[in-house]
Amino acid sequence: MSRKGTRSDRKHIAMERISILFSQAESFFSWNQEYSHHCVRSARLIAMKERVRIPPWLRRRYCRRCNAYLVPGVTGRVRIYRGRVIITCLTCGWHRRIPTTRSTTTNGKEKK
Repeated sequence: MSRKGTRSDRKHIAMERISILFSQAESFFSWNQEYSHHCVRSARLIAMKERVRIPPWLRRRYCRRCNAYLVPGVTGRVRIYRGRVIITCLTCGWHRRIPTTRSTTTNGKEKK
């Protein structure tokens, strides 16, 4: 057996590390914003190296251009415009546009 472990083990460990780094970024943000940005950068590097996707709820918490940890009102602005959620990084000005989904009824048809 190789020392590196199986692909699924490495993927599971990478996801754990990514979630730990994002929780550290959140807890240290009020004291040291640069450390929070470093945690995000490290989490992205782990995800790229191990070829795992960062979950959507974590993906919305950082800027893809400058790796800044986004906190609404401090390093990020959140607006709703024409059925989209627009998250703006106040560090570099990058925009992320997330379409809002329509809610469905119990029989599967869309509400108007």
